[in-house]
Amino acid sequence: MLRDIPPILSPDLLWSLRAMGHGDDIVIADANFPATALGARCHRLDGISATEVLEAVLKVLPLDSFVAEPALVMEVVGDAAAVPPVVEAFGRIVEATADNPAPLGRLERFAFYERARRAFAIVQTGESRLYGNIILKKGVIG
Repeated sequence: MLRDIPPILSPDLLWSLRAMGHGDDIVIADANFPATALGARCHRLDGISATEVLEAVLKVLPLDSFVAEPALVMEVVGDAAAVPPVVEAFGRIVEATADNPAPLGRLERFAFYERARRAFAIVQTGESRLYGNIILKKGVIG
């Protein structure tokens, strides 16, 4: 065991978080997300919600302060202005936990998939709420 590291972060996921460089993206995805098809590095945290994973990741990962939107969510198909409850929860977690709190940005579904395809890693969670997907851009510790 290690101190101050949330126990839901697996050894392989911790390796990815540490290996990421400034500006690299990591995706936290719901159970419906095509994580394995899109990502070369897919970490599975089945049975754990995306909100729990987001909070744990933000305790160890700095958000990029050099971009306007270091955290991005997927827009609801057919209603881009809608804010699902899981996205509201993401916003509260980023505000309360991130070292660099910022409003959540939004991407259209297929633009989100394309951005996820280029991410350093994808974390597939057991999240059952629709639109429980978020992309985080790693910042620096300085």
